Amino acid sequence: MRPDLSPELKRAMKALRLGQLLPTLPERLRIARERKLDPEDVLLTLLTDETQRRAQQRHRVRAKEGGLSPDLVFDRWDPSAKITFDRRVMDELRLLRFVDEHHHALIIGPVGVGKTMIAHALGHLAIARDRSVHCETAEKLLHRLRACRLDGTHEREIRRLTQVDVLIVDDLALRPMDAHETSDLHAIVCGRHKKASMVVTSNRDPSEWLALLADPLQGQALVDRFVNSTYDLVIEGESYRRRQKPQVASNA
Repeated sequence: MRPDLSPELKRAMKALRLGQLLPTLPERLRIARERKLDPEDVLLTLLTDETQRRAQQRHRVRAKEGGLSPDLVFDRWDPSAKITFDRRVMDELRLLRFVDEHHHALIIGPVGVGKTMIAHALGHLAIARDRSVHCETAEKLLHRLRACRLDGTHEREIRRLTQVDVLIVDDLALRPMDAHETSDLHAIVCGRHKKASMVVTSNRDPSEWLALLADPLQGQALVDRFVNSTYDLVIEGESYRRRQKPQVASNA
């Protein structure tokens, strides 16, 4: 067996920012020698591993910056969940053509049926395709925009929210919105109209949103622009959280 990696090789790899390969490189080289693998194939394998690692790291960083949960991805979707929805709409959304077309996605249903998971999972797909994503609950977003009015950053933040490729707003229309909140939502929806996509989750149909918005004209304008550019995914069924409720183990 050959000795460990030489200091010169280690320095060269670190200079090329390939240091992450060092822990597994001796074992890979040992296997390559034993199997008499072609050096070009070995090099390709190493570089492919590093390319995939960097892509995964870049995805994790961008997802975190965009407010996405790392666990809410389609690979963790439970197909046994007792819910129903139009799978054709789901398949269409997962293709992300609505993002290319600057349309929106509205995910409607009762609590606990997976609306948030689908929204975050779509965000992860968008990041994988090099789209910028920002995800926030409606409550936190509106509260933060109110604070921006106080520190002079409101206009800049509205501009940022209208420019991100995919804006995910979770749990919209849980409660009535005041004049400032209605104005902010109007600015975001109208500013993104036919320019960029939104993914919105809500327990309420958009026809119910109007009663919660402080300004009827702004409300009608934003609802009209949103609903007429939206793919609707309606989910029905029981809350998945019931299946996660802790239980006392039965006696054997």
